[in-house]
Amino acid sequence: MTADPVALDALDREILTILANDARIGWSELGARVRLSPNAAADRVRKLVRSGVIRRFTAEVDQGAFGRTLQAVIDVRVGTGNRFQDVLTECDEVTWLAHVTGRTDYQVHVSCAGTEGLQRVLTRFRDQYGAIETLTTVVLESYRPAR
Repeated sequence: MTADPVALDALDREILTILANDARIGWSELGARVRLSPNAAADRVRKLVRSGVIRRFTAEVDQGAFGRTLQAVIDVRVGTGNRFQDVLTECDEVTWLAHVTGRTDYQVHVSCAGTEGLQRVLTRFRDQYGAIETLTTVVLESYRPAR
């Protein structure tokens, strides 16, 4: 069952934009940026959390700090009955995974230690995780859309 859409006003959208760029912003700073008191800003955020608009607050991890300087998107086709997504929790290089429609079954974003690391991941996908076909695209640059 799909939940009813939540009505957001311009202030809610502005708060969401700010939080998307810095979820650790203090209530005073957030309130000042949206022209509310710190308490009113906090109340707005709590309401967004309660309504499910904000599902969680996360940290963006710099994969380069682990020596993973190469990013790639891998389209993966697996055999029938395969639980590919279940075993990917074992793979530290995977930063996100999507089950998709189309010619392939999954799109996987990985951060690897160079081309050698990428080769090891692709071999693991095939030999241990049941991938029967992969198509790899190396990321040259990535961008976060302005909100």
